Amino acid sequence: MGGADVPMVVGLDNGGTSNNATVLTVDGRFLVDGLVENPSEVRAGPAAAIEALARAFDGVLALTGVPRTAVRAVGLDTPGPASATGVISSRGSTNFSQPAWRGYDVRTALERRLGLPVLYHNDGNAAALYAHHAHFGAEAMRRSSVSAIVGTGLGGGVVEAGRVVAGAAGMAGELGHVHIPLTGLLAPDQPVPTCACGFAGDAESVASLTAIGRNLLPYWLGRFPDHPLAAEPPERAAKLVRGYGERGDALAREVFTQQAMALGRLFTVAANFTDPHAYFVGGGVVEAAPEFRDWFLATVREHTVLREEQAASATFALVPERDMAGARGVAIAALEALRAGPAPRPVVAG
Repeated sequence: MGGADVPMVVGLDNGGTSNNATVLTVDGRFLVDGLVENPSEVRAGPAAAIEALARAFDGVLALTGVPRTAVRAVGLDTPGPASATGVISSRGSTNFSQPAWRGYDVRTALERRLGLPVLYHNDGNAAALYAHHAHFGAEAMRRSSVSAIVGTGLGGGVVEAGRVVAGAAGMAGELGHVHIPLTGLLAPDQPVPTCACGFAGDAESVASLTAIGRNLLPYWLGRFPDHPLAAEPPERAAKLVRGYGERGDALAREVFTQQAMALGRLFTVAANFTDPHAYFVGGGVVEAAPEFRDWFLATVREHTVLREEQAASATFALVPERDMAGARGVAIAALEALRAGPAPRPVVAG
């Protein structure tokens, strides 16, 4: 499938349980159509995890028939929080819980292991970048977008002129921790939702799987005491809500209406801050039956307040191929970095 005469980049998406890998040619063709996974070994510590990423790299090259000599760069994404250059937060994270991960430079470690340049993004930014390029195609480098990825938390990213806005410390695009107005979103006696980060009333405190279990279900089960979910353990109940929502269940639709309203208010902030061409929604909440998925996206759109000039050109769409979006996003980022060439040397005044 591959060839030594065609330069390639490899994208590696690191997750809590699995790595996924893809290969992208220099002329923009993905050589992998589905998931190419192996265990990520992150719970075994950094050394084991880097070896697992190296196995993912070797495995996808073997699958596609691409010789190692054809690979010019590697893109890597991991869950956050991490710096723009791939240093895991000194406070650790959900996926990188062992002390050895705190402050660990995963990008440099993989670069040394593979002997190739490695470009890093967190997983939310990687998915945002793929959504942007998949949607806009040849126009991607002249367009902007904001993506919200609803999972255990609320990730996402801001893309301007086809590139992720990372920020000084790599914390740009942390959309989950943007505070949103709650008036009219919460029921009159509903408690203000809290986030694991310590904030009250940020977007993640409403629009995430964690928020369902922590904040939304406890309230709505009090209004629907005979609901079958009342008999389930809280963590399991939170995961089952979407299935009820797909079937039109009243309690579940209340929960997801609040989540969609939260995303609409988040996008309203984005509209006044970055004025993007497109707004993308991804994650488990929209990996659902078409009727529910369409209803949810339409509800997000309904609660995004745009000026007339903005509404005329703004697009609302889903993040495509979510399972592959991370690996594909960082592969695109690596390819763009390769095309841009080495950064210019700083001029030293004499």
